Amino acid sequence: MHDTNHKGNVAEAAIAGAAIKLGVPVMKPLVEHTRYDLIFEIGRRLLRVQCKWAPLRGDVVTVNLVSSRYGSNGRQIRTPYTSAEVDAVAAYCEALDECYLITADMFDGMKRGLSLRVAPPRNGQRAQLNWARDYLLSGAVAQLGERLSGTQEATGSSPVSSTPQTTPGSKTVGANEFRRLFGWYIEVSRAHAVRAGDARGLEVA
Repeated sequence: MHDTNHKGNVAEAAIAGAAIKLGVPVMKPLVEHTRYDLIFEIGRRLLRVQCKWAPLRGDVVTVNLVSSRYGSNGRQIRTPYTSAEVDAVAAYCEALDECYLITADMFDGMKRGLSLRVAPPRNGQRAQLNWARDYLLSGAVAQLGERLSGTQEATGSSPVSSTPQTTPGSKTVGANEFRRLFGWYIEVSRAHAVRAGDARGLEVA
């Protein structure tokens, strides 16, 4: 299977089917060329989902986090996805017949790809690894449902966006998530410091 469009169609169908099996209502935009392919309804919230074909290379599932098109001059233009455009990227690995979900807070325009490991590296490295099992669609959907449900209960009937945050620009994460993704949060903090002139606050729940 070599045709890029065919791979994309297979990935989108597999991801939609897997989400439906999990009880997630799935919708598709009527217009083409949007930055997202599907819409998931999770916890009464609609999530814009971009679908990707993710090949298995050795012990790593490679997820592409950029779109690709050709300009009028024939040059390829690769544009990273941001949280303003999509809420998550879902990936289908045919070799493993598995679907994965990566939420926008894991990339938000600052990553062009993500490597999900299915086995430990031979050099013994353990730090700053992204394990494929932690991003399985089934687990990600369950976590999102719990997170959104908790947020809605805490904010009552008011929209989450209308509820004041602890600190402007800050983000609250759980202790387990912080420990697992410590290296990535440091990288993001540095990137924001460079782009915005100051680092965003990070509060551990």
